[in-house]
Amino acid sequence: MLRSALNLTILAAMTLAPLPVLAQGKQDFTLVNRTGYQIDEVYVGPVSQRHWGEDVMGKDSIGDGESADISFNGGSKACKWDIKVVYNDGDESEFREVNLCNVSTVTLFWNRKAGTTRFVVE
Repeated sequence: MLRSALNLTILAAMTLAPLPVLAQGKQDFTLVNRTGYQIDEVYVGPVSQRHWGEDVMGKDSIGDGESADISFNGGSKACKWDIKVVYNDGDESEFREVNLCNVSTVTLFWNRKAGTTRFVVE
């Protein structure tokens, strides 16, 4: 299984606490793709943020059955985050208020019958 190490830089402006040097965020998680489609873009932002910011995947993608480690480089104490993925066909799915402080894995599934994507956390 291909595992890409991804870094998500949290800007100091998004938190009142100073940035610890090389501290790993408690929000780190593994994103597992079980949708049947390739994910080309992943955005992670605090629920209070109106804009998604940059794609944390860069030039990488997550094929079906693959996973990627999403790492926070410290700074934010926020636990609830929104996640948006963009598939290689341009379709998008958004997952709101995911409590990343309490999970280590977020697995995405496509429900063909309902026409929706859902997530399961571990």
